[in-house]
Amino acid sequence: MSGAVIVGTGVAGASAALALRSGGFDGDVTLVGREPHLPYRRPTLSKDVLLSGMEVEKALLKPGSHWAEIGVDVRTGVTVTGGDTAAHELELSDGGALGYDSLVLATGGAARHLPGIEPGPRVRYLRDFADAAALRDDLGRAGTVVVLGAGLIGSEVASAAAKLGARVTVIEPAPLPLVRVVPPVIGERLASLQRGAGVDLLLGVRPGEVTVDPDQVTVALPDSAAVVADLLVVAVGSAPDTGLAERLALRVDDGILVDERYRTSAEDVYAIGDCARVPNPLEGGTYRAENWSAAQDQGTAVAQVLLGQTPAPTVPWGWSNQFGAVLQFAGWPAAEDALEVDGTVDGETGGTFVARCSRADGLVGAVAMGRPKELRAVRGELSEKIASAVVR
Repeated sequence: MSGAVIVGTGVAGASAALALRSGGFDGDVTLVGREPHLPYRRPTLSKDVLLSGMEVEKALLKPGSHWAEIGVDVRTGVTVTGGDTAAHELELSDGGALGYDSLVLATGGAARHLPGIEPGPRVRYLRDFADAAALRDDLGRAGTVVVLGAGLIGSEVASAAAKLGARVTVIEPAPLPLVRVVPPVIGERLASLQRGAGVDLLLGVRPGEVTVDPDQVTVALPDSAAVVADLLVVAVGSAPDTGLAERLALRVDDGILVDERYRTSAEDVYAIGDCARVPNPLEGGTYRAENWSAAQDQGTAVAQVLLGQTPAPTVPWGWSNQFGAVLQFAGWPAAEDALEVDGTVDGETGGTFVARCSRADGLVGAVAMGRPKELRAVRGELSEKIASAVVR
């Protein structure tokens, strides 16, 4: 078999397969993934799965019959163990092999683990559906929960735990939640939301030794105090899954390095989604877009490349449901940006807002609450800005 082989059944890989077929690609399309499930919507893991017990069938991107109808061979529960990019061949964990004309790596990422802190009945990480199902059951029983990390996943898990009635403590070494993603004034708003929901939010605190016992977990704090809870959730970020890329001798640097057409250092091999480090079209350099919508957009874009088309520039965007609010972001916002705020950001008074984020070369992104229309407008501005830069 040849044609297009896509490694990874997350939204990036699934979107690439769907876009190939909708774009008229008539070769073989094979989608290979390590999970036992068909492609599903990962944002549901820290939202609907934890809160409402959604089963995987409800989260599927497409029903199983759809993949067969459009001629996509989905192989679940299989990993690619190695291969030869010169020969255009892959080796599979089930002992089989796959040839390809084009190979797309959409291997995603993995939750960063703390050394010596392994998942178990008292410790959970969150990355895939099995993780979410286990955590959902644990949250239903836990009276007290400690979350390490106040990023997107940590904040959403804390929100779900609080809504389910647990007493929640969040420990974050940074001075504010989501410090890498949003400017400080918005981080203050997010901190106010957490505390308003009864969360004990410990900012600027680096956790010490973690002790896991059969009936509790203890996290030491710098002032010789400690937090004791029924359950510990570790949410300290993710790392790109570059293992296969390294075995294939591709160029890797905190992600698989690609050009503006998602081409890697090997001929006919591409990379998209959380595992890929792509060029920043506004400021130069590279970045990894670790969110669902960016992965979806990159899947569509790489399909256009394989179809011989020139993809439109992609502007990363996403959202987070936490503590009764929907946080939305677009572009490349960062803590040091200059802000132009329309609305009310202040955590005490609440309200909706859209904050346009700028740096030396002008607009780079936006962060909003309750202003989806305005956020879409900023995405459009950024797309036009990128297109103009490409033309020049």
